[in-house]
Amino acid sequence: MEYPDTQLLIDGEWRDSHDGRTLAVVNPATGDEIGRVAHAGVPDLDAALRAAQSGFESWRDVLPIERAKIMRRAAALMRERAEATAKVLTREQGKPLAEARAECLASAEILDWFADEGLRVYGRVVPARIASTQQLVIKDPVGPVAMFTPWNFPINQVVRKAAAALATGCSIIVKAAEETPAAPAALIRALVDAGVPAGVMGLVYGSPDEISRYLIPHPVIRKISFTGSTAVGKKLAALAGQSMKRATMELGGHAPVIVAEDADLELAIRVSAAAKFRNAGQVCISPTRFLVQASLLKEFAEGFARYAAGLRVGDGLAADTQMGPLANPRRVAAMTDFLEDAVRHGAEVLAGGRRIGDKGNFFAPTVLTNVPLEAKVFNDEPFGPMAALKSFERLEDAITEANRLSYGLAGYAFTRSVTNAALLTRRVEVGMLWINQPATPTAELPFGGIKESGYGTEGGPEALEPYLNTRSISMFVG
Repeated sequence: MEYPDTQLLIDGEWRDSHDGRTLAVVNPATGDEIGRVAHAGVPDLDAALRAAQSGFESWRDVLPIERAKIMRRAAALMRERAEATAKVLTREQGKPLAEARAECLASAEILDWFADEGLRVYGRVVPARIASTQQLVIKDPVGPVAMFTPWNFPINQVVRKAAAALATGCSIIVKAAEETPAAPAALIRALVDAGVPAGVMGLVYGSPDEISRYLIPHPVIRKISFTGSTAVGKKLAALAGQSMKRATMELGGHAPVIVAEDADLELAIRVSAAAKFRNAGQVCISPTRFLVQASLLKEFAEGFARYAAGLRVGDGLAADTQMGPLANPRRVAAMTDFLEDAVRHGAEVLAGGRRIGDKGNFFAPTVLTNVPLEAKVFNDEPFGPMAALKSFERLEDAITEANRLSYGLAGYAFTRSVTNAALLTRRVEVGMLWINQPATPTAELPFGGIKESGYGTEGGPEALEPYLNTRSISMFVG
């Protein structure tokens, strides 16, 4: 299967960088170079900015119904091309083909939903206090938007941002991840082929620091959207704040899982273990801190470890693979560091706890139990296939621990009690809480965190507001 080299998209043209620079793309399952991606420099960014300004001036005046038609055509193309795109995604990112296929199809659903939601951007007429005066509240697109997306969901993270921006009439420049360039390029290509005009979308790759420092303060850019670590997000938000740029920040998480003694234990194990090892744990909403009522800990831990040990780990293109490699060698080194620290603090390894083979970035699904709070894995996001288990006596103690960290992205809970569910709903400090079920981050639901996990949302009708200016118009009509 051919893997495509990836170019920049500037003013409707797929092109190499101005100076011809490229970066290697590596298959994480083999460690082999599989292609190249164009490396943008300042001349490329200047061209992309000029195009974005021109594209915005035309796209903002396209009727919402016409924008919606284009987005629906792009959704249809993503469905038609899902199989080929999924194979490209797996080769560059590592996740099993079934997960890659699901990501491609989900992007089509997101495009469809935001295409429709863009038709419901309403203003209002406000009764005036003065006769013969008309008062209006109107919504306008904010302008060109710079978007920065990571490698773990290279299509999903772009489409959540791009769909909301395009539906409201904004132009965009996407800075996608260099590790996984071809998959987001496939999404952008579908939008171009569907009829998005030249200049409305730009796609660049290169030095993350150089590109963010150039784009964010630039007067053409009116808003930024970033998905990534809390540490980097704080720096970019501060940079945006210097010129009063609006920002949406979807940052790191360290999701607690609370298993009460009245939980359906089989359900809790099956759902939370599947969520933990999805995409090898490289998911911002991945469950990480498992807080289990003391009476259930032994049985829960044994069941979780059996699940982990039974997973088939391998190349994501293999039909029987259930968990692929980590995205890069840095993640393997991080897993080793988390493991050694936990064991040093007294944790017990029930499953995994080792690198697999000497080729590619494979690490065994790992389950640690009796992990003390002092261990690094209970304080820093592991972002890998590692579950840390600890017991609690009272539900209130589990809630206190769930809220102890500065993270507030996602959380999970398992209980049969309506009273417990109500308490968890009120008290667990996360932007998204799933009770007795896996995560369901559909397009119509808000997706985002609180506390240091960011602000703003990339789902639901609320996701459109950051891309809109709200303006008051008062007019004497005689």
